[in-house]
Amino acid sequence: MVETYATSTALAEACAHGVEACLKRGLDTRGRASLVGTGGRSPGQVYDRLRNARVDWARIIVTLSDERCVAADAPESNARLLDERLFQGEPAKAHFLPLWPEPDEAALRALLPFDAVLLGMGEDGHVASLIPGDPGLGEGLNPAGQRLTLPVPAGLGSPPLPRITLTLPALLQARAIFLLIAGDAKREVIDRAQAGADLPVRAILVQDQVPVRVLWAPSH
Repeated sequence: MVETYATSTALAEACAHGVEACLKRGLDTRGRASLVGTGGRSPGQVYDRLRNARVDWARIIVTLSDERCVAADAPESNARLLDERLFQGEPAKAHFLPLWPEPDEAALRALLPFDAVLLGMGEDGHVASLIPGDPGLGEGLNPAGQRLTLPVPAGLGSPPLPRITLTLPALLQARAIFLLIAGDAKREVIDRAQAGADLPVRAILVQDQVPVRVLWAPSH
């Protein structure tokens, strides 16, 4: 189930190719496409390569799996990562739907199902900002939940800032999920989750609603 790549460069190439194919299918069949990006170290090289994707970015809407509740130009902002690594050249024509300061659930719902969702994972098994220890985690992971986004209190994750996250039901309303991981520690987390460990990422791995590609490289 885990795709193994020798280097982070090879992983990024494979992921970008897969995401580009998803966006092209969306454009070809519906005239528009949607991409859910993510933050952290994992997706930067993917965004670099997606800048060369041969798609009509003006008909693509990009949002995020989660966002830190900080200004858009703050170093911790996931929107800033998109600005610096993806929204350059042709991709600058894409429409961006931010989650902060106020997630627009109606606009998000209009995008469903997303054409491609990018996710990273922490060593605690969190995806998006569905983080162990959050009092609202049960609601966020409820597959029958109605909300697409939830607030996450400060004090969780790294950095321990307040956040907004897509819920599991939102993430699973997608045509494809790409889960990016690097390093032996995170590979072990995936193995534990697949074996039954009660970690948020397990909800992504064990469902049969949407295909998931888990891409792993030894290091970032």
